[in-house]
Amino acid sequence: MVSLSQSEISAINQLLVSAGNYALAQSRQSFQVFEKGIDDYVTTVDQALDQKLLSGFQQLFPEDGVITEENQATARQFRQDYRRLWFIDPIDGTDDFIGGRANYAVMVGLVVDGVPQVGWIYAPVHHQLVWGGPDWGLFQQHGGEEPQPLVPREPPLVDGQPWALVIGDKDERRFGQAIAARLPQVNFVSLGSFGLKVLAVITGQAGLYIYLNGRVKLWDTTGPLALAQAAGLICCDLAGNPIWFDEAAVDPDTLIHRQPIVVGWPHYVNRFRDIIREVATIGV
Repeated sequence: MVSLSQSEISAINQLLVSAGNYALAQSRQSFQVFEKGIDDYVTTVDQALDQKLLSGFQQLFPEDGVITEENQATARQFRQDYRRLWFIDPIDGTDDFIGGRANYAVMVGLVVDGVPQVGWIYAPVHHQLVWGGPDWGLFQQHGGEEPQPLVPREPPLVDGQPWALVIGDKDERRFGQAIAARLPQVNFVSLGSFGLKVLAVITGQAGLYIYLNGRVKLWDTTGPLALAQAAGLICCDLAGNPIWFDEAAVDPDTLIHRQPIVVGWPHYVNRFRDIIREVATIGV
C-alpha cells in the first residue's frame, strides 16, 4: 500500500487545483501555441504549469523521481533506479484547452515498482478533483466542498439496447465505421483528455474506452489507470494482457506505450474486446 500522509495528499490536491485554476484563468487570456510534432501541440500555459508542478513535487518528494511532459530531461529518470516515479501532465487535452473547450485536466500519477498506485485528475472547467488508487478507494471534491467518496457506476448492458464506447477522434476516424458495422448498438463518446475519458467509464457514462493509435505516454495513463483499477475496471491490451509500465512495454526514450489500451467494466471487456481486436487488426 502506498504510504502518503494526509498533509502530503492535501498538498498534492492544492497543487493540482492551483495549477488547474491558473490554466482556466489563462484560457481567457492570450497565450502562445507551438507544434512539438505532427498534431502535437504545447502552449506557454503548459510550460509554466510544468515548471510549477515539477518544482512542487520535487520539494514534496525529494527522494522520488519526478517526470513531467514538458521537461524532456526528466524522462531520463525512467531508466534510473527509482522505486517511486511521479508522472505529471500539466494539461491533458491540450487541443481542447487551445480550442476553448471544457475537457482538459491536470493529472498526476505515481508508479511504485512498475505498477500505478495512485492518481489525481483535476478538471478546472468542471471544478472537479478526483483522486485515489487500488488500496485507497476513490474520492472527489467539487469547488470548495468537502471531499466525498466517488462511487463507481457500471452502466447496464442490455441485448439490443444502445451502449456507449469512449473513443478518441483519431481512432474513430480510422476504426469507427468498422466497429459500428460489427457492433450496431454502439454509440461513440469523445472527450479531449485521456483522464476524463477514463472517468467517463468509472462514472457510468460509458462501459468501455479504447485507445489504439499508439501515441499515449506514461503521464497520460499512470493516474487514470490507477483510478480505473481502484474502480474495479479491467485495464488491458487487445489480447487481454495487463498494461505494463516497464521498458519491455514502454519506449524508454519517448515513454510511449507499445500496447493498445482497453479500459472497461469486466462484462463489456469480456464481451467486446475480441471483436475490437479483429477490427483493429484488419485496419492495420
